[in-house]
Amino acid sequence: MSSTGNDWQRFLAHKAAEQRQAERWRCRLVRGTNDALIDFASNDYLGLANDPRVIAAQHQGARLHGAGSGASHLVTGHSRAHHELEEALAQHTGRQRALLFSTGYMANLGVLQALCDADTQLFQDRLNHASLLDGAKLSGARSRRYHHADGEDLRRLLARTDASQRRLIVSDGVFSMDGDVAPLDDLTSIAAQHQAWLMIDDAHGLGVLGNDGDGCVGRHYASDQVQVLVGTLGKALGTAGAFVAGDTALIEHLIQFARPYIYTTALPPGVASASLASLHICVSEPERRHHLQALIARFRDEAASIGLPLMDSSSPIQPLLLGEASRVMHWSRQLGELGFRVGAIRPPTVARGQARLRITLSARHDFNDVHRLLEALQRCQQEARGQQQGQGQQEDHT
Repeated sequence: MSSTGNDWQRFLAHKAAEQRQAERWRCRLVRGTNDALIDFASNDYLGLANDPRVIAAQHQGARLHGAGSGASHLVTGHSRAHHELEEALAQHTGRQRALLFSTGYMANLGVLQALCDADTQLFQDRLNHASLLDGAKLSGARSRRYHHADGEDLRRLLARTDASQRRLIVSDGVFSMDGDVAPLDDLTSIAAQHQAWLMIDDAHGLGVLGNDGDGCVGRHYASDQVQVLVGTLGKALGTAGAFVAGDTALIEHLIQFARPYIYTTALPPGVASASLASLHICVSEPERRHHLQALIARFRDEAASIGLPLMDSSSPIQPLLLGEASRVMHWSRQLGELGFRVGAIRPPTVARGQARLRITLSARHDFNDVHRLLEALQRCQQEARGQQQGQGQQEDHT
């Protein structure tokens, strides 16, 4: 093997060893059709991913338009299914237009790359999703990060910058690892005061929040308050893909300049048809959201009664803060043995000392599922307390 080849092998081995030593090694789980674990880790908040109507719509869309779109949207890949979905999403969010992207990550990269350059000032919440942080790097704009959900810190940063430059404030709508909602009243007020645009990624709010599932922004905040609205289809709507909604001028700009939109194959048309069916169910069956909210309330009440360290969240994302990565991984394995799949979140996804179980509730769950999960969590908690007491007794004897 050449010296260059050896250099690459050493590099790969070194990075793998670092990752394992830091307890950050990632593994994929292969989910089977007969998986017996109750899933409290997915983002299928309304339980639509396996809804027969959504599956039938995807089948019909593929029959009409083909299994794949065959090209980018700007060549021949933009089907009637895509067009109808964009129109429905624009109406649902109270915007003039919407534009489909293949993933939420690509939507955020595309927006920031197309809107921002070295003459743009970017202001991001410290806990924003990785795609927003990466989009800022790709754009070449000067990026500053304000303290999480802290309007005063954002005001201080804005006051120090050149008011003659374009300014864009960027925030998650519902924060994916904490579950809390951005202070939108404050953000819209600050943006207006400083003549900045506001971009909200409502990936985890769409379908779950709002009167019709239009999210934490939706029709409550007009497009002159939140100029750039990003949403995903692969969470509450249960399919795949993403969109950007806003005024016509914004959407036309993205069509011309957003490279992740221009240079990629369009979503399969069957997925667009399935998403349209899912959106219709989301609007027409509010009982799904009502049931989900009841599950959240029950879970939080019972978790508080047994002293579980839940973070403050009223969304389906219910983080259980355990601190150390090793503790999180142990609880996750224990829960798996007890019949539950729960997300184990470690650094660098969250800060050091902030490792957590990311418990996500769904309308497909029932109250018995939640009760059984809480019983399993209590067993983990009791075992951990027993181990701490045992260690304390050993220290007393030394």
